[in-house]
Amino acid sequence: MEENINALDEISKGACMGMDATRDIIDKIEEKELKRIVEDQYQQYEKIKKKIDDIYGEYSDSKPHETGAMTKAMTWSQINMKTMNDTSTSKIAELLLQGTNMGIIEGRKILNNKNIDKKIHKIIEEYVEIQEKYIEKLKKYL
Repeated sequence: MEENINALDEISKGACMGMDATRDIIDKIEEKELKRIVEDQYQQYEKIKKKIDDIYGEYSDSKPHETGAMTKAMTWSQINMKTMNDTSTSKIAELLLQGTNMGIIEGRKILNNKNIDKKIHKIIEEYVEIQEKYIEKLKKYL
């Protein structure tokens, strides 16, 4: 049971961090198609977060972990520092790719190393597949 809760918490935090980062960077994007991709990616993170919220009560009486205020502030700060002198499409794609890759790595670790329920496994697989799809979309903007 603990592995299920931990897996849901980790993916919940990852989805929240993805939402925070895409929300923080969206106004810096000038290229229309990239902006549309990032808006879509945000919506996909929202869907995953909702799926986690919907089943979390089956495993715990508490709420899924989300990114804390300090993590949100650090994400915002890092994005602003890294784009202070360079808001090019390539730089923004690079930052998005780095964050998306972190999500894939975390998701794959959970899938490979945890004995989790099938419905949780399915959500995490979806989370990883969504991110892998966006890696392919973002690569062309480097």
